[in-house]
Amino acid sequence: MENTELKQGDLLMDDENPFFEYNKASQLQRFLNLLIDNVIIRIALVYVTSLAVGYIIGALSPEFAYSLPYNKAQLYLIVVLIILIDYLLYYTLFEGIFKGRTIGKFITGTKAINENGIELTFKDAFMRSACRLIPFETFSGFGTPWHDSVTHTIVIKSR
Repeated sequence: MENTELKQGDLLMDDENPFFEYNKASQLQRFLNLLIDNVIIRIALVYVTSLAVGYIIGALSPEFAYSLPYNKAQLYLIVVLIILIDYLLYYTLFEGIFKGRTIGKFITGTKAINENGIELTFKDAFMRSACRLIPFETFSGFGTPWHDSVTHTIVIKSR
């Protein structure tokens, strides 16, 4: 692969097969992945999940549902739990089913793989998702994101 624009560290080689190389995803691609996936999670998924949870709470316990607008702590806790569960489900299911890809990664032409070149398993996808829930993890994206370093995964260009 001849590309004079590549900088040191852009290509990762598999030790077992020195002829197999990966191009790491750029910071811009990774930022776009974050932006696209977060828009989907926060606007679409959390909205739909909140409606469903609200409907279920209203059906099972109307008194509790009517009291929620007046009890901000309980409402806040329910919303935070919905967001955390949606994050776990979205990233785990997409990266597990689509072998390291989310909607954002499909759009930007990237995918996550294990550091040794193996496609992600559901365990890898779940661990990456769980690491995304670490407070301030988003800010680790200025270097190597914690959901990559902790789980020994990388995001590469897939096209």
